[in-house]
Amino acid sequence: MPEERTGIVTMGGNPVTLVGPEIKAGGQAPSFTAIGKDMAPVNLSDSNGKVRVVASVPSLDTGVCAEETIRLNRLASEHPDNVEVVTVSMDLPFAMGRFCGANDINNAKTLSDHRTASFGEAYGVLMKENRLLCRAVFVLDGNGAVTHAQYVSEIRDHPDYDAVTAAVQGLL
Repeated sequence: MPEERTGIVTMGGNPVTLVGPEIKAGGQAPSFTAIGKDMAPVNLSDSNGKVRVVASVPSLDTGVCAEETIRLNRLASEHPDNVEVVTVSMDLPFAMGRFCGANDINNAKTLSDHRTASFGEAYGVLMKENRLLCRAVFVLDGNGAVTHAQYVSEIRDHPDYDAVTAAVQGLL
């Protein structure tokens, strides 16, 4: 049975239980497989060699999640050859495709964890109470070492974009 952690994240002020380990800077990023917009499996190792920003969000259908994904897409567009941005949620691939089309998300990837919660459990972002992913951001170097990790304490809040950008710049 996976590890469970409490007292880290709230949703609307109510504490939630996170399933999986805490990922910290200095450690190695766990592997995971999620589903792309085309329904094909995507593995973290598919982008080895690039700096990666891996963000988890509850749903692209919410304002904060949408804005976060749009902002991270801009970050990816600034470094298209060296940085890959991935946003993972429990949204279905069809909904992700609509969102990306409507918001010109052409540089970042959106992945669905709805089938197995492989990402959610591996990164400790799966909320037990509602089977959604909490808001978190991880920056990885080209070898998969975690250089930045943030679990956003309140789901409705934005991550620290300046810290994410600084972590990415520090790896380029």
